[in-house]
Amino acid sequence: MELNFASVWEKIADLIPNNTALICGNQTKTWNEYDLIAAKLATGLTQAGLTTYSKAGLYLHNSNEYLEAQYAIFKIGGTPINVNYRYKSKELLYLLDNSDCEALFYQACYGDQINKIKHLLPKIKVWIEIEDGSESLVQECINYSTIIQTCDAMNRCKRPDDIVYMLYTGGTTGMPKGVMYNQAEFIQGMFKTLRGMGYELPSDLNNIDEYILNLSDKEALPVSLVGCPLMHGTGMWLGCFVPHNLGGAVVTIPGLGFDPGKIWHECSRSKVTNIVIVGDAFARPMLDALEVAERNNEPFDLDSLQQITSSGVMWSAEVKTGLLKHHDMRLMDTMGSTEGGMGASISTRDSTADTATFKLNPGMIVLRDNGDLAQPGSDETGLLGISGDVSMIPIGYYKDPVKSAETFKEFKGTRYSFPGDYAKIASDGSIILLGRGSNCINSAGEKIYPEEVEEALKQDPLILDCLVIGVLDDRFGQKIVAVVSTTGNQAIDEEVLLNNARGRLAGYKLPKIILFSEIIERAPNGKANYKWAKSFADQKLG
Repeated sequence: MELNFASVWEKIADLIPNNTALICGNQTKTWNEYDLIAAKLATGLTQAGLTTYSKAGLYLHNSNEYLEAQYAIFKIGGTPINVNYRYKSKELLYLLDNSDCEALFYQACYGDQINKIKHLLPKIKVWIEIEDGSESLVQECINYSTIIQTCDAMNRCKRPDDIVYMLYTGGTTGMPKGVMYNQAEFIQGMFKTLRGMGYELPSDLNNIDEYILNLSDKEALPVSLVGCPLMHGTGMWLGCFVPHNLGGAVVTIPGLGFDPGKIWHECSRSKVTNIVIVGDAFARPMLDALEVAERNNEPFDLDSLQQITSSGVMWSAEVKTGLLKHHDMRLMDTMGSTEGGMGASISTRDSTADTATFKLNPGMIVLRDNGDLAQPGSDETGLLGISGDVSMIPIGYYKDPVKSAETFKEFKGTRYSFPGDYAKIASDGSIILLGRGSNCINSAGEKIYPEEVEEALKQDPLILDCLVIGVLDDRFGQKIVAVVSTTGNQAIDEEVLLNNARGRLAGYKLPKIILFSEIIERAPNGKANYKWAKSFADQKLG
C-alpha cells in the first residue's frame, strides 16, 4: 500500500463507501461522497495549474469543506498549508508567501483581508471561495460549489514517495515555521500513535483492510469530535488523522467560538466516541456545562463517549477528576508539539495521572545544558529529545536550515527532535514537563517555567485560568508576575492564593505580583498567549 494520506483514504473509501466520514451540523458525508468531492476539487486545482508538490492554503473554519479541500490537495500530491483564521493582512501575507502557496481556499468573510494583500502574492494561481453568507469581495475568485458542480472527478494517480506533509507552528516564539514531514514516515508514526491508544493494529499495514472491515462490521469505527481548531496540530492530527486512518468519522461544529453545550449535544447526537480538546481552556467550561446540566436534572447522554484527548497545554488533575465523576471514560493527556509527539498519560476513575507527568518511553532523553543525560530522581533539568522510536521526526523547517540544524540533531548517532521543552525525570522514570525554554523566566539566576507555576496556582478552586510571565526587575533581572481570572470574577486575597501555592512550589517560584483580569486571552487552540499577558502586565504596572 502506498503510504500517503490520499492513497490510504482512497483505499478506505473503496472498503467502506457507505460509512460516514464527515459530520458538520446537518451535513453528513459518506466516504464515497467525501472521496468524490475531493476528486472534483483536485481537478479544479490541476486545471488552475497546480501539480505534484504544489502548496495550497486552508484559510477556513472547522467544517466539512476544510477536510474536503485538504483531501483534494493530498490527491494531487500537493501539500496543504494551515492558515490561522485570526491572522490579519500582514501575518497572512507572510505565511502565504513563505509557504509558496499556489492556491488558497478561504471563507467568504475573509475577502476583505485577501483584497489587502492579493496583489502582493503573484504565485497564487487560484482563489477558491467558500460561501458563508458574507458578500463575495474578491474579484476573479472561483466558487467552491461551482468547482464541485462543473468538474469531473480526477482519476486516481500514483504519488511519489517523497511528498511532504507540512504544518505551520503557532508562532508563539517568533514568526510561524513550516515543519516538514515525509508523508510515509508521518503515517507510520500515526499508526504508532494508534497502537499507543489501544488499537490492536496489524504489524504490516498492507493487512489493514481486514482490521477496518472488522471494525465496521462491529460498528466500532471511531467517531471523533474536534473541539479545537483544525488549523492546529492537535485538532488535525488527533481529531482528524487518527480516526480517518481507521475509516472513522470526523465531527465538527459549524461556526466560530467554543460552546461546551454544543459539544455535549453533538456528542450525544452523533454518538461520538472521542472528543479532542486543548487543556483546561476547553475542559473547564465543559465540566461546568456538565454540572449545570446535572443540577437542572437534564444530564447529557454520554453513553457513546469512550475518551477525551487533550494536547498542547497542561491539563489539570482537578478538572480530570471532575470529568470522571460525570462519566466513566479514559482521559488521554498527550505531550507534544508540531516538531514531534513525546508521550501520553492516561487517567481513569481508578487512576488519575498527575498534571504534567508522562511515562518516559524508550527513545526519549532529557539532555542537560552541559551535554550529559539527566538521571532519574536527580532533579536535573534539561531539554526533552524525541527519536524516531517514539514519534515521527520532521525533515526540518521549510526554508530555514539554521533552525532545522538547531532543533533536529544527532546525539550518540541517533537523530532527535528537540522542540525546546524542558523536563526532568522522576525516580520512577516518568517525565515531569516543565515548559518551553523560550518562556523560561530567569529570576536571580534561577530558572522558572511558567507552566509549572500556572498549574500550582490553578489548583486553587477560585482560579479559573492564569498565565505567568517575567517582567524586567532591577534587583532580580526578572520578577514573576501572574495574571489570573477567577470563577465568576470573585474577589480573592492575594496572600491566601500565594499561601495555597506555597506548599506546591519553592519560594523563589512564587509570583511577586498578582494581576487580575476578567478573562485570560488564549489562542483559538487553547494555547497560552504570553504576548497578551506581557502586554497586559506592562499596561497595569506602567
